[in-house]
Amino acid sequence: MRGAVRHGPAEPGVLVDTPPTARAGGVVGILAFAGIVAAITQTLVVPLIAELPKILGTSSSNASWVITATLLAAAVATPVAGRLGDMFGKRRMLIASLIPLVAGSVVCALSSSVVPMIAGRGLQGLGMGVVPLGISLLRDVVPAEKLGSSIAIMSASMGVGGALGLPFAAAIAIAENSSWRVLFWVVAALSLAVGALIWFLVPADAKSGASQSFDVLGAVGLGIALICLLLGVSKGADWGWGSGTTLGLLAAAVVVLLVWGRWELRTKDPLVDLRVTARPQILLTNAASVLIGFSMYAQSLVVPQLFQLPGGTGYGLGQSMLAMGLWMAPSGLMMMIMSPVGAKLSAARGPKVTLAVGALIISLGYGLAVPMIDGGSTWSLLAVTLVCNTGVGFAYGAMPALIMGAVPQSETASANSFNTLMRSIGSSLSAAVIGVVMAQMTTDFGGHALTSAGGFRAAMLIGCGVALAAAVLAVLIPVRASARKDPLAVATAESEVTTAKV
Repeated sequence: MRGAVRHGPAEPGVLVDTPPTARAGGVVGILAFAGIVAAITQTLVVPLIAELPKILGTSSSNASWVITATLLAAAVATPVAGRLGDMFGKRRMLIASLIPLVAGSVVCALSSSVVPMIAGRGLQGLGMGVVPLGISLLRDVVPAEKLGSSIAIMSASMGVGGALGLPFAAAIAIAENSSWRVLFWVVAALSLAVGALIWFLVPADAKSGASQSFDVLGAVGLGIALICLLLGVSKGADWGWGSGTTLGLLAAAVVVLLVWGRWELRTKDPLVDLRVTARPQILLTNAASVLIGFSMYAQSLVVPQLFQLPGGTGYGLGQSMLAMGLWMAPSGLMMMIMSPVGAKLSAARGPKVTLAVGALIISLGYGLAVPMIDGGSTWSLLAVTLVCNTGVGFAYGAMPALIMGAVPQSETASANSFNTLMRSIGSSLSAAVIGVVMAQMTTDFGGHALTSAGGFRAAMLIGCGVALAAAVLAVLIPVRASARKDPLAVATAESEVTTAKV
């Protein structure tokens, strides 16, 4: 059969035709579009944070749950969606994940109080498995020679969505007070469009052969542990890091995770195969992912504030929210522009090298930022974001490649989803740590406590150090000599040999 390649056959010994290049390009575009929509959803309410208490008639503390709800729901839903994708098909779960995204957007658009808004944002969070599912689906529907670049483009879609979402949301929020509902109607329409494109144009992936038994107790246990952990981390600054509530949640997270781990090791069909995740290549990649997520998010907290703080501080640039969003937009687009370069580096030297290079570029970006805190300009901050996001683009394309090169085809989606979860945990830890640093290192400006120049420098240095640590971990990832240049091809070949023996 000419051009036939095995991509997770439905039946042992059955070959699946490689999709034509033109068709594969369309599939990658559709899945990247899905990733952009998901990323836009995450940054959607950022420009509304200051206005949410007024819009919803509630306190600032209650309004903060509009963001926290999405974080918690996404953390719980992502590994579950990945496992279900391996069991019942990634395309099917992609479409299923878009349903709560549409429903949540509609609920938010119709909300006039805080409770339905939180519920809607929670539903939106349930749809955040779209990106890891899309990346995993590429392994089934894209030709092997296009897989590396396709993964890089799909991974970069998150940065593009975040970059475009911020100025778009800011423009809508500034236009008139009531138009904030348009944000959610637009996301609902985009999600419906994505679902239609996937339904009609993306081919179904063959069942991978994963067991049909779903680990309900494992899903519940991991969900409880993640909620306790992320709730304690994200709300610790509000409740007090030494408060009984915060410490109790963090302690509960540790206890539940230990019990959950014991269950996963003993059950026949675990939600997360801990024996697989304990393999050095996967373990170190996930550990590096936590650090990459931390360092990526740190500059997302620091740079917008530097853009918007008053020029009278000596280090703020006095930009409006809309101007800040526009200045930061090119950095997200840089991820998409540089993704083919990262893919070529992975093809030539292996994704391990690409991950290490990406982490080093992120650290370079932070290093450039430190002397720019005092007397910087909009152009210098733009340069910092461009450098940092170039590194993020390299790293985000390399991590799924490393993961998929070390797991069987039947566990692609669950392994990728777990890796995405690790990045999310890193981002949450970054928000907590950087938040504490900037809250403690302040200066008085017109009777208001603002983060000092020293606080911003400390945050940048932390981001730089964490990115360097990620580079070290990347260098230590053990990859067999035969898999250094194309681990996905090696993994696929091994999977075919195994299937043939069965």
